[in-house]
This record gives sequence, C-alpha cells and structure tokens, in this order.
Amino acid sequence: MEMKMNVKFSEDLIPLADLKVNPSRVIRHTTEAHRPVLLTNRGRGVAVLQSVKDFEKSEEERDFMRAVIAGLADIDKGSEVSLSDATIRLGLE
Repeated sequence: MEMKMNVKFSEDLIPLADLKVNPSRVIRHTTEAHRPVLLTNRGRGVAVLQSVKDFEKSEEERDFMRAVIAGLADIDKGSEVSLSDATIRLGLE
C-alpha cells in the first residue's frame, strides 16, 4: 500500500510553541498520520518534522527513482545490457 504524504493544512501546521509544550503529541501525530508536520513560528514555516520510518521510506523511493532515471538515460545512450549479461555480471546465474 502506497502512503501519500501530502500535508493537511488543517491538521499538520503546528506552531513551534506547541512542539515545546507537548512534543510527544506532535511526534505521535507524524507517526500515526504518516504525514510530515510543518512547524511554524509567527505564521511562517521554519521546519518540517517527519517520523523516521516515513523519512527512510521517502529516501528509498527517491533513490529508486534516481536509479530508474539513470537507467532510462543509459537506454537513451544505447548503454543497455541484456538480462542474461546482467545476471552473469551480478553472479546471479
């Protein structure tokens, strides 16, 4: 199941003072909602807080997408390798 991490402004904008007063509530919100929280100070965004699990998942997805883009660029350049050659090179045969 893919989790979207769009900010819900009605729930995910939290004044920095709220984080200072009740940090566990804010952290629990990020974990349960699977969305980042935008911390504000005087109405301006100052930081984003995200659960470690969701951060790691986002990083893995970015790394995967970068690899896909690099692979597509290799195909455009004519640098592709056959599946059988890749299997041999990776020692998976």
